[in-house]
Amino acid sequence: MKTIPGTITSTDGLAITVHQGDRGSTVYLRGRLNIDSSPALRDQLLAMLQAQSARAVIVDFADVSYIDSSGIATVIEGLGIARMRRTTLCLEGLQGRLLQLFQVIGVSTLFEKNGCRSDSSGSQVP
Repeated sequence: MKTIPGTITSTDGLAITVHQGDRGSTVYLRGRLNIDSSPALRDQLLAMLQAQSARAVIVDFADVSYIDSSGIATVIEGLGIARMRRTTLCLEGLQGRLLQLFQVIGVSTLFEKNGCRSDSSGSQVP
């Protein structure tokens, strides 16, 4: 597991950490994204996407062990807000079952249309 500076919130099995970098703001998630923890992620994403300086927000799923429909709905809602604000919202670190789920239900296609590029390492939504 990577070292993540400055955990913002840890609630109901999910740690949410934000790092400002050259590419924009990266939201690192660790744990389970479910009906109990998705409201905290929603609040964080809304605050970041509504900020005047938001240029890109990247959500890193590398350390997410589980996601349910409320977690998926949260990232889709974030994408809608990003599009209205003309901001890029990308997902990184999807792998294994999570990547397969996002591909099967078509969520990865939504993020492709938002300008998220794929790369050879598979770290962003393809």
